Amino acid sequence: MKCTSCKQGDLTPCFIEGQFRAHTCTHCGGNWILIEDFVAWKERNADYVFAENIAFESDEASDTKKALICPVSGAIMRKFRISSTNEHRVDYSAAVGGIWLDSGEWELLKSEGLAGSLNALVTKQWQNQIKEQSAKQSFSDIYNDKFGDETYAKVKAIRTWLESQPQRADLRAYILAEDPYSAER
Repeated sequence: MKCTSCKQGDLTPCFIEGQFRAHTCTHCGGNWILIEDFVAWKERNADYVFAENIAFESDEASDTKKALICPVSGAIMRKFRISSTNEHRVDYSAAVGGIWLDSGEWELLKSEGLAGSLNALVTKQWQNQIKEQSAKQSFSDIYNDKFGDETYAKVKAIRTWLESQPQRADLRAYILAEDPYSAER
């Protein structure tokens, strides 16, 4: 098979970290992994833990911006974000259940603590979770910019305390009332 990314190298059979089957490009170092191979290996090695928090700079990992073609089916692969805190994307071929990892992306997944979740990255549930976390972070950034660090920290603490109170609706009404001691609205 020819490399889907650089189009120059051949995809040769190998084992990632000597653990599960993959095909590595002889030119760019990218990896083609079938999810079924990863899942089968994971089932046989349920107690195996990939090293996490390794010293790794995320800019050491390539991230192909263009659409890639599946080296097996010839179909266009979809890009999936790996987390809400990292813009990096992996390429997935639904036609054959294969993931393309650009050079350095495997190390990036390990450093992010995601190597053991390779099969989950391409699920709708995982991607929805990333969207939800990203939206929450965006709102948090907006509030922080609007209120300032100190005020935002205080208002978050008040909000957390208020949510734990059994009479929170009455407390909210008291706080929001123009004059809580007046009978007039």
